[in-house]
Amino acid sequence: MHKKYNKIETYGLWGFLKLLWALLCTKIFYPKARIIRRPIDIRGKKFIHFGEGLTTGKGCRIEAIPFFSKDILIRLGKDIEINDFVHIAAISSVTIGDHVLIASKVFISDIVHGAYGGNAQHDHPDTPPRDRPLTAKQVVIEDNVWIGESVSILPGVTIGKGTIIGANSVVTKSLPPNVIAVGIPAKPIKKYNLTTQRWEEITD
Repeated sequence: MHKKYNKIETYGLWGFLKLLWALLCTKIFYPKARIIRRPIDIRGKKFIHFGEGLTTGKGCRIEAIPFFSKDILIRLGKDIEINDFVHIAAISSVTIGDHVLIASKVFISDIVHGAYGGNAQHDHPDTPPRDRPLTAKQVVIEDNVWIGESVSILPGVTIGKGTIIGANSVVTKSLPPNVIAVGIPAKPIKKYNLTTQRWEEITD
């Protein structure tokens, strides 16, 4: 249960007026959202599905680029909370589930710019980065995930339901449900035990 607070005391008079303006713009342009704070940079709006109750901080950039198809490229679930300066980019598929909490300065993308491994022909370092071909690997963030400050989530990653990603982590591989993962690359350090109902350290 959330404790009520005085918004003028919290934001100050000028901040409170900006909040009211953001609420008004939200109801006009994004009626299903809770509040979209401005400034915000949304590119390819018709390729983005906005779930009900979306909250964003200021300075966010959400871009859906129809590089491969004209389908929905970014799917946002219900009651997602996104803080300041979050960047989400998709040319194929980024899906974020319900009740996901995203801290500030988080980067989420399905875009692979060039070929550097696997069976593909590798891009030469002398090729300008912007001239290297784009490919994509689906990103899925399941329900109830909490993503900490300044996390990067790279292409091809699935983050399981209920998982927590520690601040400044880089997620390069998929993570199972109900773990706490930290580091570069992010690795699980704790898992929620459904029997004991406690977070327990992973000792393997």
